[in-house]
Amino acid sequence: MMDARSAAAAPGGADTSAKTVLVVEDELSLSSTLSYNLRKNGFEVLVAADGLAGLQEARRSRPDVIVLDLMLPKMDGLEVCRRIRAESDVPILMLTAKSEELDKVVGLEIGADDYLAKPFGMRELIARVRALLRRAARDGTAEGDLPTIRAGGLEFDARGRTVRRGAAEIALKPKEFDLIFFLVRNAGQVFTREQLLEKVWGYAFFGGSRTVDVHVRWLREKLEADPPHPKHLLTVRGVGYKFVR
Repeated sequence: MMDARSAAAAPGGADTSAKTVLVVEDELSLSSTLSYNLRKNGFEVLVAADGLAGLQEARRSRPDVIVLDLMLPKMDGLEVCRRIRAESDVPILMLTAKSEELDKVVGLEIGADDYLAKPFGMRELIARVRALLRRAARDGTAEGDLPTIRAGGLEFDARGRTVRRGAAEIALKPKEFDLIFFLVRNAGQVFTREQLLEKVWGYAFFGGSRTVDVHVRWLREKLEADPPHPKHLLTVRGVGYKFVR
């Protein structure tokens, strides 16, 4: 079982000393550019040129973050992500083409923590990687000290990172829990998609608010009695989302 390693936050981003990024990308020029920029920003970098090699390297080296292309030879990125997530909670940033909207959603469903559409800027990619490290560092620490919150007929346990309705536990993916717990802690307050990306995902807004919408939809399907007509996880038209008790 592989585990995501913690990273201490530092001014300007997570402390990247000795943090290893595995880049799984078959396009040589992009792989080289990613490697150069990641190393320039203080990361150690491992590279794999196909999905099978990426899976093997992830199991061997246990990187702190994985940057995973969607379209790969030998094994596609979705299958690589699915297999890694079955064994590990290592943060995964998936790279997709803009035309692959369905695959982005599928990638999030099977456990990718974030996605970035090509073409993208290196500054944005570095920010996403640092954000994933910060989230991994905070999980199980700050939230673990918070009390259990009861709201909307549900019990939210920060320490165990679980949600229950009565005696039944509702299975949530890590980012689903992060989002709903943040909204429950701030019940009644409206947040824009951009604010949620910053507060929950940990990075400044770059135009990927679809990520928030997808996670809200999943949460409604799991937590609301009537998902098309939610009573607790509400949309504030023209603004964003809020949780009401």
